[in-house]
Amino acid sequence: MKKTETSERSGQSLSFFNGWKYAPAPESKDHISLKKQYGLFINGEFVPPSSKKYFDTINPATEEKIAEIAEADEKDVDLAVNAASKAYNNVWKKTPPKERAKYIYRIARMIQERARELAVIETLDGGKPIRESRDIDVPLAANHFFYYAGWADKLNYAFPNRNPQPLGVAGQIIPWNFPLLMAAWKIAPALATGNTVVLKPAESTSLTALKLAEIIAESGLPDGVVNIVTGFGKTGAAIVNHPKVNKVAFTGSTDVGKLIQKAIAGTSKKLTLELGGKAANIVFDDAPIDQAVEGIINGIFFNQGHVCCAGSRLLVQEGVADIVIRKLKDRMETLIVGDPMDKNTDIGAINSKEQLLKIQEYIKIGVNDGADLYQSSCELPNKGFFCKPTLFLNTSQSHRVVQEEIFGPVLAVQTFRTVEEAIEKANNIPYGLSAGIWTDKGSKIFNLTTKMRAGVVWANTYNKFDPTSPFGGYKESGFGREGGLHGLLPYVSL
Repeated sequence: MKKTETSERSGQSLSFFNGWKYAPAPESKDHISLKKQYGLFINGEFVPPSSKKYFDTINPATEEKIAEIAEADEKDVDLAVNAASKAYNNVWKKTPPKERAKYIYRIARMIQERARELAVIETLDGGKPIRESRDIDVPLAANHFFYYAGWADKLNYAFPNRNPQPLGVAGQIIPWNFPLLMAAWKIAPALATGNTVVLKPAESTSLTALKLAEIIAESGLPDGVVNIVTGFGKTGAAIVNHPKVNKVAFTGSTDVGKLIQKAIAGTSKKLTLELGGKAANIVFDDAPIDQAVEGIINGIFFNQGHVCCAGSRLLVQEGVADIVIRKLKDRMETLIVGDPMDKNTDIGAINSKEQLLKIQEYIKIGVNDGADLYQSSCELPNKGFFCKPTLFLNTSQSHRVVQEEIFGPVLAVQTFRTVEEAIEKANNIPYGLSAGIWTDKGSKIFNLTTKMRAGVVWANTYNKFDPTSPFGGYKESGFGREGGLHGLLPYVSL
């Protein structure tokens, strides 16, 4: 039954089941609980928006409505910030650190207990494959709460010979690509250091943040310590500009990050920004090629390119460029694009129609700029927002698909000859969030890590995260760090 054929592109034998497909393996939705309409989580309870306005959140794989989400205006944000300020002054900053740790630990355990439900809701709302939600997003979110629960009563060890004090109310705005994980990245260290929170999730992926609000309410966390308000850009702007917000943490686009920076200029508010990226995966001729190809696939396609640190540029040394590209094309042909709820799916849906149109526009730009386009031969579903995994070959440093963040499953490929050329090409973009290096020489790895202008550099792997490790960028990728001991610093005064 197993048939082996020779690929004309690679000249290598490929084993596969000719004409066979995986049987569908959909994850059940029977165990999840979703309301038809969600209010704002303010002062420990869900309340309707003062505007009485709601908007729909859509399943990007089916284009079907999932639920209605409240749209917060300035009045609602004011209520949330005042609730957070009151909770900070009257309760949370007076709560002993060991007691704060218990609450944070309890939230982590409850996330674990409801992990399956949270993973399904994350996939329904965001379009990412259930494998990613189940195996990465939800476990990492729980781990961040566990990790910072451990720091809550050890801040004097984190900052020896200092006297760390909380800032007050933290206004936090998160993107649509990792809704629950981004909420955990921001809420956990803020609570551990004694701050209270007003958080706004992305309008297209608010559901897991609202489910987290349910968990927080059930955990017994004092009312007002965490408030979650949903809405669009105006809601986020109201948080940033509120006079009682002492700290702003934003993850999102570089353009919005610049607006926030201007908005708080001249104030005493602390700011951290985690913005766009255009990471380079650098493959040297001494690299483990098959491992590198799998890392490239993982870095850009398994997450639909919906990661600010996605390896959306490939720099490959000339001596191995042909074989790397051949293997990459062959591997792309095996990727399954389709229903995100199917456990066989490698590439799910693009988060929204607007984002899909942006990706399609960049693909046109790449072709018009003279790059060679290659896409896998997979069939896309008739309904929903899907994009084929895409390569642009023979690109130059001036191509827009090389310089600009696309946020989709699109990989731009360049070649290089020397280490110095690879470093120059990798650094010669506006961003500096992450990078990957593939080589069997440790000395080469350490040489590049000292010269790469990237906040995170992975060696012989890609997209590996741990709550103990700091994450953040340089240049137009923002400033400040989240995760690890470094993630505590933005939430304290010393």
